[in-house]
Amino acid sequence: MIVGARSGEEPFSYQIRKDGSVAVSHSGRVVSVIAGREGEKLAARLSGASVEDVQFALAKVTGNFKRGNERAAGNHARNK
Repeated sequence: MIVGARSGEEPFSYQIRKDGSVAVSHSGRVVSVIAGREGEKLAARLSGASVEDVQFALAKVTGNFKRGNERAAGNHARNK
């Protein structure tokens, strides 16, 4: 089952595989495969979740999410 990334609205999509692992894709490319107990927990968390919650969970599991300090970091002396 492939879920997410409808007409370019959401960057993340996922596929639950037969072995219970979850393949996470970003913009159509597989970026992470979560297997074992973590994959099962992620699949359970994603089932029935809202689109926003799914996108946040997938971003968090891949480590590709904003932490809130990006704008402030751009003004730091070392980044100029």
